[in-house]
Amino acid sequence: MVSTELRNIVESMIFASEEEITPRQIKEIIDKGGLRISIAEVEESVSSLNDEYRSGNKPFEILKIAGGFSFATKKEYGRFIGKLFEDKQKKKLSQSALETLSIIAYKQPITRSEIEFIRGVNVDYIVNSLLERDLITITGRSETPGRPILYGSTKTFLKVLGLNSLEDLPKLKEINEILKNEEIEGITEADIELFNSVNSSENNPVSETSHQLELLTNENIQEEENADNTDYNETESSENEDDEIINEDLSEVVLTENMEDNKSESAESENENPDDDFNYDNGEDDNGEDDNDEDDNDEDDNDEDDNDEDDNDEDDNE
Repeated sequence: MVSTELRNIVESMIFASEEEITPRQIKEIIDKGGLRISIAEVEESVSSLNDEYRSGNKPFEILKIAGGFSFATKKEYGRFIGKLFEDKQKKKLSQSALETLSIIAYKQPITRSEIEFIRGVNVDYIVNSLLERDLITITGRSETPGRPILYGSTKTFLKVLGLNSLEDLPKLKEINEILKNEEIEGITEADIELFNSVNSSENNPVSETSHQLELLTNENIQEEENADNTDYNETESSENEDDEIINEDLSEVVLTENMEDNKSESAESENENPDDDFNYDNGEDDNGEDDNDEDDNDEDDNDEDDNDEDDNDEDDNE
């Protein structure tokens, strides 16, 4: 039997805490205050307080949510409390988001492609939305080919549903019995089909895993083929560039050789032309001398004519 003082201390700590507070946290804080207690005594204090609330017909109680204690109003007053915070309520989850969240809750850890296999539609947007709301989280990677990301629920998920742990989730078999025996308001045929798909995948995990493995393997093979094609195209492009460079180099070599051959031919022709030029010049000089000889002959002829004229004049004088 715990003391009234300990019950009051535990009650005040739970009431003042902004978030759920665990039994270990309560024990450690009380120990620091000078009292030595056990976790079992903390649990017993909470149980005693709830008995007192029930006997006094109080509208609230202490619940263990996500591993910690928190005050909560009773369910029968929920509709009135909801009106009080109606303006502050967050946007409700869509039916698709609720279905996806249910699959993750019951099948975790689970990959995105496995969720899509159960639902039959793409869930990228919904998964990202649930991650932003902190209702699900990344828990690791699968050992299957490609090592896809695994998803699981969070403490926020437990808080929203008022659950202490995932073990408090209703069993699928229990839900199946309820659906068979009772007509529940708000349950549609789509909900029943979703439940049956989740239930069948749970009862036959091997076929689902095999199918998933096949999908992942095909994806990996396709990725490898695409990578090989990319490497081949890059190699072929590189070889073509090398061929172009080699052709350019060969063209430059051929052009250089042609230029050198032309230069050699020009040099040889220049070596032959000097003799011709020399003979040509000598020819010109000879012609010049001949012209001079002709001029001298003309002068001699003129002198002879003059002499003849003088002889004629002498004859006339006689």
